[in-house]
Amino acid sequence: MLKAVGQALFSTGLQNPKYTEGEKKEGQDYETRTYLATNWVSTTLSGMEWDPALGAGFRKLFKYIQGNNQNKVKVEMTAPVSCRVDPGAGPACESRFTVSFYIPEEHQDAPPQPSDPDLFVEHRKEFTAYVRTYGGFSNEKIKREELLKLIESLKRDAVQYVDHPFYVAGYDSPFKLTHRRNEVWILKEQE
Repeated sequence: MLKAVGQALFSTGLQNPKYTEGEKKEGQDYETRTYLATNWVSTTLSGMEWDPALGAGFRKLFKYIQGNNQNKVKVEMTAPVSCRVDPGAGPACESRFTVSFYIPEEHQDAPPQPSDPDLFVEHRKEFTAYVRTYGGFSNEKIKREELLKLIESLKRDAVQYVDHPFYVAGYDSPFKLTHRRNEVWILKEQE
């Protein structure tokens, strides 16, 4: 019970997807991570704004981990909540947002199938991403600023990357007030 309360309020003790870190050069303001192949439960929404899409996706996924799945099993909360952003073709075009929860280790081999037809189990193959971490409460404006900072750093370092999609990730409950962790991820260009 106390573990569950601690996880919900302070985001402590949550399982995270496994990754290996690349070598970080002096002065580099981002990490290079290679994530292992894993399963995530996801939902895709379209919209003009990030925050409403993230909120709607989170609520659908939260019902899944509370037992709204075909096995009627509760699934532990994990971190991060990731969101793949496929930008629209122009400034007045809708973007696609795929909001995802990492499926805990004990369910990786046989994830409970969603009951909600808007949810799906997503198998992510191994991938490498450039990751910029930042603190505080995040919103769309801050996410965009951090994404631009990461792009500037990658250009500065002459690193090859994929323009889109990109990801935003949050690790903390809204009740956690300090030492918050947020990230933006840009995929490494395949060789």
